[in-house]
Formats: sequence, structure tokens, C-alpha cells
Amino acid sequence: MRLNGSNLLNILLMGLGGLALFYAEAFLGDYQIYIAKLIFINIILALSLNLIYGFTGLFSLGHAGFIAIGAYVSALCILTPEQKEIMWILEPIIWPVSELFTPFWVSVLAGGLVAALLAVLIAVPVLRLGDDYLGIATLGFAEIIRVLIVNATPITNGSLGIKGIPAHATLLSCYAWMLFTLVVLVRIVFSNYGNVLRCIRDNEIAARVMGINVFRYKVLSFCLGAFFAGVGGALLGSHLSTIDPKMFNFLLTFNVLMFVVAGGLGSFTGSILGATVITILLEWLRAIEEPMNLGFVELPGIPGMRMVVFSLVLLAIILYRREGIMGTRELTWKGIRALAQRGRA
Repeated sequence: MRLNGSNLLNILLMGLGGLALFYAEAFLGDYQIYIAKLIFINIILALSLNLIYGFTGLFSLGHAGFIAIGAYVSALCILTPEQKEIMWILEPIIWPVSELFTPFWVSVLAGGLVAALLAVLIAVPVLRLGDDYLGIATLGFAEIIRVLIVNATPITNGSLGIKGIPAHATLLSCYAWMLFTLVVLVRIVFSNYGNVLRCIRDNEIAARVMGINVFRYKVLSFCLGAFFAGVGGALLGSHLSTIDPKMFNFLLTFNVLMFVVAGGLGSFTGSILGATVITILLEWLRAIEEPMNLGFVELPGIPGMRMVVFSLVLLAIILYRREGIMGTRELTWKGIRALAQRGRA
């Protein structure tokens, strides 16, 4: 990577962001820190799905399965043997999982690698399908993963889930993993490899005619997206400290899909903005479900109203801003300078 002006500005901006977060932890409350960490994790998940769907054109609905794998593998790696022995009450935990214990960063990488390995097994039969059939097949595999987690009690603790996961996912560590995901994916997408992925997305037949091994590139993109989904799942499990199979249903995939679509398919900037805006919006709308005291009258809360309002907002985006916040555009220093010069003119 050449250290030109734009790259130096990017490195400086990332460093300033980390420094600001380091000092912000002393001033932010627990709830603000919770939301900030959730935003960084959701950005990782959005970026990983955007690689598969936005840049490669693979309509995958199985992201929740890869997130679940990452969360469970990481939790099993960072729980102590004593915690596992106490927690597994339905059936004893099996060896060598019972003795497995690693540092947190190793557990995050392990969650991503296991998710990527599973993606290879899924990709070989599934990626020969296309469009809606691919979405249905990947959705089915995600449900199979969830059912396996429920029934693999000696490994996953079954339907009871895993509680008391060490909270190693700090604000700075979530930020660092988000930057790692962003830098790796940007370097890949804006290279010759990324040009091939966009070619496959735009016209798969033309890509085949040009001699591109379309299936190979699809598998690589799918597995890379699954790896970072596993990384996001590992951070999510440590962030929430409790995981169970019910968390990883289709609604989780739908939420990640909304981050990508609302931000703009094929735009990293859009994924970042979409994940940030929707995460904040979902938390802000919780106030609608709680009783409100206006002084002269107290309005009762309306359970479920949060998702109704959220659905209306998404419907408005689909109707009036179909391409999302950014479309396929990216926010670059060159673009910012062009806007500044246009503004001065």
C-alpha cells in the first residue's frame, strides 16, 4: 500500500477515532457505550453481507447462521473450564471443548475461521443456484445450523444457551475489529479481485465468456463474507454476555440486510451509514413502547409499535430512495475536496 496523501489522511482519521474513543469511555455512560459497541458490530455484519450481496450479487439469507457459529465458537474459547462444568447441566460438555481456553482475539479469529469453513461446505452445493433459489437455500442452511445448535447439547448447551460470557468486547476492541474488517474488504474490493466480483454481479454470462472461473470467485467471496460474519458474531456474543439459539433466527439476517439495503448495495460508506442510522433509530424508537408522562396526562406505552414505525420508515426508503443512502457511491477525500471547491465556486 502506497502512503499517498489520501492513505495518510485515512490513517490519521482512524488514529484520531481510536484516541477519541479511548477518552470517551471516561465520559460516556454505560448505555451510550453499549450502543456505540453495537454500532461497530453491526457495521462489521453489514460490510460482510455487502461483500456477498452488494459486490458479488449473491442473494444470501443465511447470514444469521454464520453469526451464530462465530458467537458460539468464541464463547466456547473464552469460557474457563470451571464455568463450562457448572453451566452444562442438561448433559456434560464433551472433551476437548471442556478444556478449550484461548485469548479473546484468538477466539474471534477462530469464530471467523469456523464460519468460513462451514461456508465452504454450504457454498459447493448451493452457489450453483441463482437469485431466489439461492436465497431460499441459504435460508434453509441457516435454519439447519440453528437446529443443530439446539440439539448439540454436549457442545452448545442446547436450548439453554450460554450465559456469563466474559465481556472482552470493549469499545476500543470493537472499533479495532471494525477497522480491520473495513481495511481488508476495501483493499480486496478495489483491486483486480474486486473488479472480477463486480463483473460477475453485473453480467455473469459475460464473465464466463471472458474466461473467469465464476464459481471459484463466488465461493471465495461467500467464504470471506462468512468469515467476517463470524467475527461479528464473536464480538456480539461477548458484548451481550448471553447467547441462545433463538437469537439467530431470520430476523437477525433481515436486520443485517436492512443495514445494507438502506445504506446502498455496493457501497462500504453506505453500509457504515446504514448500520449506524438504523441501530440508533431502533434504540430511539423504544421510547414509543414505554409510558410517556406529558405533565397533564400520561400516555400508555404501545407494545410492538417500535417495529411498526421502523417498518414505515423502511417503506419510505424503498419508495423514495430505492438505491439507499449512498447508492453505489463512496465517500472519498477526492470527492470531499471536489464538493469543497464547488461550494467555494
